[in-house]
Amino acid sequence: GHDTYHHTMFEMLGNWSFGDYFKKEAISWAWEFLTKVIKLDKDRLYVTVFEGSKEDGLSRDDEAAAMWEQFLPKERIIDGNKKDNFWEMGDVGPCGPCSEIHIDIRPQAERDAVDGLTLVNGSHPQVIEIWNLVFMQYDRKADGSLTSLPNKVIDTGMGFERLCMALQGKSSNYDTDIFQPIIQEIAKISGMSYGQDAKTDVAMRVIVDHIRTIAFSIADGQLPSNAKAGYVIRRILRRAVRYGYTFLGQREAFMYRLVPILCSVMGDNFTEIISQRDLIEKVIKEEEEAFLRTLDTGIRLLEKNMPTAKGGVLSGEVAFTLYDTYGFPLDLTELILRENGMTVDVAEFDSEMKKQKERARNAATVETDDWVVVSDGDSLFVGYDQYCTETKIIRYRKVKQKNKEYYQLVLSRTPFYAEKGGQVGDSGKLTGSEDGSLVEIFDTKTENNLHVHLADKLPSNVAQTFTAEINTESRLATARNHTATHILHETLREVLGKHVEQKGSYVCADNLRFDFSHFQKMTDDEIRRVETIANRRIRDNYPLEEMRQLPIAEARAMGAIALFGEKYGETVRVVKFGSSVELCGGTHVSRTGDIGMVKIVAESSV
Repeated sequence: GHDTYHHTMFEMLGNWSFGDYFKKEAISWAWEFLTKVIKLDKDRLYVTVFEGSKEDGLSRDDEAAAMWEQFLPKERIIDGNKKDNFWEMGDVGPCGPCSEIHIDIRPQAERDAVDGLTLVNGSHPQVIEIWNLVFMQYDRKADGSLTSLPNKVIDTGMGFERLCMALQGKSSNYDTDIFQPIIQEIAKISGMSYGQDAKTDVAMRVIVDHIRTIAFSIADGQLPSNAKAGYVIRRILRRAVRYGYTFLGQREAFMYRLVPILCSVMGDNFTEIISQRDLIEKVIKEEEEAFLRTLDTGIRLLEKNMPTAKGGVLSGEVAFTLYDTYGFPLDLTELILRENGMTVDVAEFDSEMKKQKERARNAATVETDDWVVVSDGDSLFVGYDQYCTETKIIRYRKVKQKNKEYYQLVLSRTPFYAEKGGQVGDSGKLTGSEDGSLVEIFDTKTENNLHVHLADKLPSNVAQTFTAEINTESRLATARNHTATHILHETLREVLGKHVEQKGSYVCADNLRFDFSHFQKMTDDEIRRVETIANRRIRDNYPLEEMRQLPIAEARAMGAIALFGEKYGETVRVVKFGSSVELCGGTHVSRTGDIGMVKIVAESSV
């Protein structure tokens, strides 16, 4: 919101290739699209190429530069450093040089006065990057070294909002037809005009940007919370509320009133925000009201801890407590102090923030060695039909997390279900055929579509044949609970309405939790009805009808319910119990009667 071309949520246009084409095609097609299809002025375009890196032993990307010279004068092809022109997905994994395309949309008089070449990557709001062509040709190993990828990968990303600004002849993303209807609604609610005052303009930009992020996140199943991704959404929402409170005089919840206009702007393309509109409005309104109460409390606490004289400095520790405990933003603390001729010890605040981040980082850090390959071959999951099988270890690696070391094993054949779709991973054991050595598998996870088995130790001989056996009692109990979630899902839709969508679940041997979207708290009568109907379906003893490798179009034609936000391939597994039909990769009982019964012990909002 402080500038006119960055967003917390933006639409990315792109194209990908995994070995079908590389730099030549990506560059020529990008130029053709920009200059011939949407007819941007080619004299306003600049490109950057990777200048090379001594530390990685990489030379300049002359290959990309030579291809750009077919379309642009050499002086408009700019060398970029590793920070700007070398893309990495993380500390390890695919990476490579990239080539950014920038556009200069300044008025001609400004362009005549100052050469756009001097402004590329200079944070000028009208000389901006619109497209990044990433050429992934290396694999970064755990030791930092680079090896060539067998298939060269193209991954490009273009900012839709910036493209609209260029096409519509605007000087700000927020002046385009993507944002203006919502900004005008904010102006109407607040009684203030956009474009009249710098501070209120920033506030409106923050709010119009953040309402999109928040609404889409909620529609996608991510509700505001105090942890992880949910906390990011909560902070974004609170930042917007604070701007409305301070600069637009909004003392009551107002952002939820922007959802209908957001739906009219973006709902045709993203129908999820229309189908989830009531839920989005309700969640945002509750969050706004809660934080507005926090704002009042924070201001009172701040006033209580203020220095007694002008020129005084508020302790950074107090400012951090306001931020960390009460969700009170530092910039609001600074603003109130400034109005009273005071400041805050920002260095001490930053120190407290650093300590907190260090604590969080230490808790979350996972260090992994490179995979050690024992034998070639693919991994096959046989756990739908077998609880025990002969197998071999095809690769393993050591992992360190929270000062605990363990091993990840990939098996040639495995009966172990890997944690996915809300169902916990199987535990069990590996027994060596040669030496009888026993390795306990304490969990099974999914990584890059592989079943990864977690073990506290390695067997003495990793090359021998093993018997892999799951904990059968735990698996059967988990399967009962998983089938029960399907029955609950269908029953909730019957009792509460077809708008109900599953938003997550947790299924283990002891119990189940089922998350779903609904607009209000369930009544005691509704809970009783759901329980009664669910148990009737269990007693009806519907058999499991399972279809594996079914084309997804056929599955949808059958009316199979998909979990929103879940990624499905071209073929899917369909699980059917009576009239309940769902796409699901989990394990289930052979008949609903095997469940016994379902008892709902708690219902609450998450």
